[in-house]
Amino acid sequence: MNWDWSAVSDFMPDFWKGLLVTLQILVIGSLVSFVLGLVWALLMRLPTRWVTWPVGVVTEFVRNTPLLVQLFFLYYVLPEWGLTFSALATGVFAIGLHYSTYTMQVYRAGIEAVPVGQWEAATALNLPLRRTWSAVILPQAVRRVVPALGNYVIAMLKDTPMLMAISVLEMLGHARLFSQEHFQFTEPLTVIGVAFIVISYLASLLLRALERRLAH
Repeated sequence: MNWDWSAVSDFMPDFWKGLLVTLQILVIGSLVSFVLGLVWALLMRLPTRWVTWPVGVVTEFVRNTPLLVQLFFLYYVLPEWGLTFSALATGVFAIGLHYSTYTMQVYRAGIEAVPVGQWEAATALNLPLRRTWSAVILPQAVRRVVPALGNYVIAMLKDTPMLMAISVLEMLGHARLFSQEHFQFTEPLTVIGVAFIVISYLASLLLRALERRLAH
């Protein structure tokens, strides 16, 4: 195998552009999935089936359909209804929505793991419901679910190349274009593979540090 360092050098400007887009997708998509997943989990705890039933149907549908199908639906079908967004915005929302249905289950497990005594103590202190959730329940639940949420961040990173299907040029998209233009595939694809490994490793270190900090 002939390795061409000049091809790596030529690819680097495109690589940095793709890396920036990949990180945007990962960071914003993670925030969407974390916030929306918490909303789903809280809605599922409401005592009325008029809320829990439709939320359950929507989340089950999203979780059990492929992310690629959801990307195509949001990108090609919504404009027919008068809702048009950029490819990047559509992709970020799609990946955040898709993974929110998984983080919802993580939050539910974390909330249910909070000891019953904590609920009883909050009631005995006559804390308002809002205060009970914000100061007692959620801080304890979040500490328990950080490792699982971190796993989904890594999974989202590995799914970012799917956005190439709706013309979002992240790292793999730029590598693909470079390879087709220069007929050199080994160098750009190797660089992308190493980049994914490095980003995944750094993300796992950050999440581990966050987990230790929350434990104290």
